[in-house]
Amino acid sequence: MIDLRSDTVTKPTSSMLEAMMAAKVGDDVFEEDPSVIELEQKTAVLFGKEAGLFCPSGTMTNQIAIKALTKPQEEIICDKTSHVYLYEGGGLAFNSGLSTWLLEGNRGRLTANQVEEAIRPDNVHYPRTSVVSLENTHNRGGGSIYSLADIESIREVCNRYGLFLHLDGARIFNALVESDYTAQEIGSNFDTVSICMSKGLGAPVGSVLVGSGKLIREAKRIRKVLGGGMRQAGYLAKACTYALDHHVDRLKDDHQRAKVLAKMLSELSFVDSVVPVETNIVVSKIIDDVPLEKLLKSLDHSGIKAVAFGKQSMRMVTHLDFDDTMLDQVGVALKRIDSELK
Repeated sequence: MIDLRSDTVTKPTSSMLEAMMAAKVGDDVFEEDPSVIELEQKTAVLFGKEAGLFCPSGTMTNQIAIKALTKPQEEIICDKTSHVYLYEGGGLAFNSGLSTWLLEGNRGRLTANQVEEAIRPDNVHYPRTSVVSLENTHNRGGGSIYSLADIESIREVCNRYGLFLHLDGARIFNALVESDYTAQEIGSNFDTVSICMSKGLGAPVGSVLVGSGKLIREAKRIRKVLGGGMRQAGYLAKACTYALDHHVDRLKDDHQRAKVLAKMLSELSFVDSVVPVETNIVVSKIIDDVPLEKLLKSLDHSGIKAVAFGKQSMRMVTHLDFDDTMLDQVGVALKRIDSELK
């Protein structure tokens, strides 16, 4: 089976498993797990921050960060297709008691003007605007990448209005390997950064939240109440450290395969259009004459898994466990399905 539903479906490599089994561990709730401490410090330094916090998921790191930066009755500004809004179970309201101002970005990417226009005036009738959340790369935008100039412009607006700026960096390394900016430049523009290790980097579990020492101390209290404190978590943390050391540069391979896959799809009669591919996410619009569920079933019968991504849209994501041989197999299957649907 060729699984292109997400880059979360990867399995640890044999070398990663060896690193995990050799990990030195302790009780992380007592702050005594050396492998967790190593990962948190390594990630914080990489992004130019004082401290990091290891959590089970990117949803948790996002939700912890936003709760630490805000108070109930305040408001967050984000794109209407942001993961923090669409895919985190209503956590902005449930965990933080926030109102949400949703903007329509360019494939998920906001501009400084949009953000400034959405900031509430100081009026008792309105919630207080307190935080802006960006997503880089943007999942619903087909893996779209922010430019550093746009990030810096939004940071300047946040500075002028006294707002916090959070980054959902679930796929930040996909952006970094394709951009002319560094992790430290990203870190310098955000108050908090959520970094997921279990997507393109191929770790089985885990995300790290980085920020100031004061904020991470508060974040640790929030993690505790959310049930995110883990014990001998070093086995998982070691996989993340291995991923940082060995799996970042190879993300370009995923991006190249995604571009080839996009070209394959664009040549098929049942594909109306393909969202421009910048990283490892391929979103295609299927013509109305071909029911999306029928297409997904045909792919599944051919040993290929993909997901619906809205009305008549399909998403495929390249990753560590998808190689050139599989890419060729997908190409053959797509042509066969195209012929059958004509």
